[in-house]
Amino acid sequence: MVRYIHLNPLRAGVVQSVKELDCYPWSGHSALMGKVKRVWQEKDYILGYFGKHRNRALRAYWRFVEEGRSQGRRAELMGGGLIRSLGGWSQVLSLRDRREKVSYDARILGGSDFVNLIMNEADSKLRRQLQFGGRKKTANEMIQKICVEEGVGEEELRSGSQRKKVSKLRGKLSYRFSHELGMSMAEIGRYLGVCTSAVCKAIQYYEADLKK
Repeated sequence: MVRYIHLNPLRAGVVQSVKELDCYPWSGHSALMGKVKRVWQEKDYILGYFGKHRNRALRAYWRFVEEGRSQGRRAELMGGGLIRSLGGWSQVLSLRDRREKVSYDARILGGSDFVNLIMNEADSKLRRQLQFGGRKKTANEMIQKICVEEGVGEEELRSGSQRKKVSKLRGKLSYRFSHELGMSMAEIGRYLGVCTSAVCKAIQYYEADLKK
């Protein structure tokens, strides 16, 4: 079940590989891999199934997740009224019309009131993320606005420049694109002219700066 849930972003096309999933901030997988710090998430319990030594357990867990890619959607792990039974992220736009079914889905870890609370908080964000045309426009507007504010040219931003100011700006945009627009690491990389691993690192550095 853990593997199946953690592979959801990959099946939905939000990320393109398990390596990219390692850095995806909205999955428990990234916390298990140590790429995203999440103090409230239990990690040792899961990794304990894969070995007593952390590094070996991490490698075994990662291989286990990678091997699960070929399984696709599994009927015995699907059902209920949330995203997994809607046939993909594009169908989440109908959530309001199906709220009662979602609220009482036994596979959501919480009671009806909790589910309603989460859905109310997430609904506007999900809609914004799923409207690709609007998301693309918003991303371009964000780039233009922040580049003007910071005095950085869009060309330099997309050139892969390692100038400190440009790198910090790239990290800020990568973080916002991921958290506010729900863009995949590959999408962000295409917008900013860098590879997926560079996007992951940029987000990590930006998050570290936020905590200072």
